[in-house]
Amino acid sequence: MRLSKKTLTIAVCAACVAAPAAATQTDKISDGVVKIGVMTDMSGIASDMAGPGSVLAAKMAVEDFGGKVLGMPIEIVSGDHQIKPDIASAMARRWLDQEKVDVIADIAGSLTAIAVVKIVKDKNRIALVSGGGNSRLTNEDCTDRSANWSYDTYAMANGTGRTLTQQGGDSWFFIAVDNVFGRSMQQDAEAAIQAAGGKVLGVVRHPFPSSDFSSYLLQAQASGAKVIGLAQSSSEAGINIKQAAEFGITPKQKMAPMLLMITETHAVGLKTLQGAVFTESFYWDRNDETRAWSRRFFEVKKRMPTMIQAGVYSQVLHYLKAVKAAGTDEAGAVMAKMRAIPVNDFFAKNGKLREDGLMLHDMYLMQVKSPEESRYPWDYYKLLKVIPGEQAFQPLSKSRCPLVKKQ
Repeated sequence: MRLSKKTLTIAVCAACVAAPAAATQTDKISDGVVKIGVMTDMSGIASDMAGPGSVLAAKMAVEDFGGKVLGMPIEIVSGDHQIKPDIASAMARRWLDQEKVDVIADIAGSLTAIAVVKIVKDKNRIALVSGGGNSRLTNEDCTDRSANWSYDTYAMANGTGRTLTQQGGDSWFFIAVDNVFGRSMQQDAEAAIQAAGGKVLGVVRHPFPSSDFSSYLLQAQASGAKVIGLAQSSSEAGINIKQAAEFGITPKQKMAPMLLMITETHAVGLKTLQGAVFTESFYWDRNDETRAWSRRFFEVKKRMPTMIQAGVYSQVLHYLKAVKAAGTDEAGAVMAKMRAIPVNDFFAKNGKLREDGLMLHDMYLMQVKSPEESRYPWDYYKLLKVIPGEQAFQPLSKSRCPLVKKQ
């Protein structure tokens, strides 16, 4: 059968229209896959609080989302940056340039997170920080392609410092790790303490990482301060508290860890840590939702999740929701949806991603239980106070982020 010229022209034009339409559908997801890189510390000082548990949390989020987005597969890759900025930077460049990773999650460690978010911004991808809590990430080092999810030094220091000062602990001495995280934590805490009417009698700094704090504790003891603030990693805080008990410094002087993970509480034990007051963004035993997810996590890891690991789940799940809502994995469109859609999961209710990159959510003032108060395994904390996000985190009026438009 011979086709007329008119019929042939219509057929050819129809094919011309159909082909681009099909291509546009598949091009909504770059490279036909959404690739999520979990960059963390797999075997070092932060491996218990982040590490393999963060990778597991990301995989759980992908599983709960359904394994695909916009009909395309979701892939998780992971890497160990050893909390070294040079390794983290090289890994980020390789992931973004060669392996076509769309979003980097967790990024444990403040210096590593600060280094990575700059690279991600230059490559027009997305960085979701859960394990690097320096307040600089939403101030001087903020970008429109990054988010700080679980905690920051301002919220941790503000919750603990202000509360203990108001309760009578109005004189402080700080033991702080000598890096950008420790300095930010100590400075944020000092501002909160002074605002509450307290004073800081002195500060001593130690290299990272450290395992013997004897000389620093003796200086803190000699200061006569009512409270010894610990602006350092959770594992270092745990060592400090153990040594303070051995030296008889406690309970005469109160130890105040600015950062304390449940994994460290488990390792040190309630007998030593009982009574310690600190600020958290997640506790596994807070309600039915947190318990249900945490028990799934426990089945695999045989330990309860930290706030960093729970935050990784939340940030990955919210990212995937935003990709679906945007209809693409293009970074700018996805970030716009991440800001537009409230964060609603077991980690945060009505959480909001602000223009400075901070995910605004409630924080919790906790106290470590005594061994007698603990009723079952991992029953370690009691909730003293819910701190609304607007009170816990730095207000936008004080922001140093250039993306924030001041009123």
